[in-house]
Amino acid sequence: MEATVTTDSKEKVWSGGGVKPLGASYGKMMMWFFIVSDALTFSGFLVAYGFSRYKFIETWPIADEVFTHFPFLHGVDAPMYYVALMTFILIFSSVTMVLAVDAGHQLKKNKVIWYMLLTIIGGLIFVGSQAWEWKNFISGEYGAVELKSGRILQFVDASTGERVALADFAKEIEEDRTTQQSNQGVWYMSETSLPSYSLEEIKTGFESHENIVVRTEMLNEHGEKTVLSRAESAERLGQATTVVEGANLVRNEYGSRLFADFFFFITGFHGFHVFSGVVINIIIFINIVLGTYERRKSYEMVEKVGLYWHFVDLVWVFVFTFFYLV
Repeated sequence: MEATVTTDSKEKVWSGGGVKPLGASYGKMMMWFFIVSDALTFSGFLVAYGFSRYKFIETWPIADEVFTHFPFLHGVDAPMYYVALMTFILIFSSVTMVLAVDAGHQLKKNKVIWYMLLTIIGGLIFVGSQAWEWKNFISGEYGAVELKSGRILQFVDASTGERVALADFAKEIEEDRTTQQSNQGVWYMSETSLPSYSLEEIKTGFESHENIVVRTEMLNEHGEKTVLSRAESAERLGQATTVVEGANLVRNEYGSRLFADFFFFITGFHGFHVFSGVVINIIIFINIVLGTYERRKSYEMVEKVGLYWHFVDLVWVFVFTFFYLV
């Protein structure tokens, strides 16, 4: 005997047969499924980062020496300060999202508008700050040279141990400079633009500054970069093949190029999530202003996007820990 399913029963089956799993609506349950799957994706990326860092720990850049910039404080050494401020802003935006959801439960439209606006502003500041961090990371601060082996040599003041920028000692000389062609360089790679200084200008400046020595990307037993003697520095500098300024997917003046690869990929992937969240929040904000949810007598959409926003904030806590603190 065949069972017949009426239209009403179909609707009940689609909506969970009248029983909501964990008391969540269909929309919120689907958001949780998305969050779990996305969490597994980020977990895979961070695990890969952890394995790579463990394998190349002796050449891994020290975060305190990489992220030292702060807006409008050029030349001021402020390690991790701005990254900490970015993190605070993103976490604060999560707090305003909680307040927006709570106001929605109480059907207080004006409060929802106000808290959603603060959440959007916080997200925009974070995305802009991350773009600013990328800009500084790509452009670099000190510059370095690369050996044929791919190792990086940085320059420091022998008396203080502080990093020295190429601009502080390189001596400009008159020479015809052309971009490196693919059939001339190491690994047959072409240059897209000329560096600020040539290898000859750096070597000439090094010879005229007795206080400048070379620091390798290798860590010593004290967890510090290995500083070479003046004679060793001159020998290593003679093996240099390329001037490196900043970081990209091929070279990294701060150390292992894998660090730059993971930094761009993981923070970029997270930044895309934040940007997407801001766009979604703006759409929901417009609907709130238009009174869409007021007429429905339900602000569940605010709660759904709130789940996504909290997830994005939580992921950043792990990214911040892995890249900047550990």
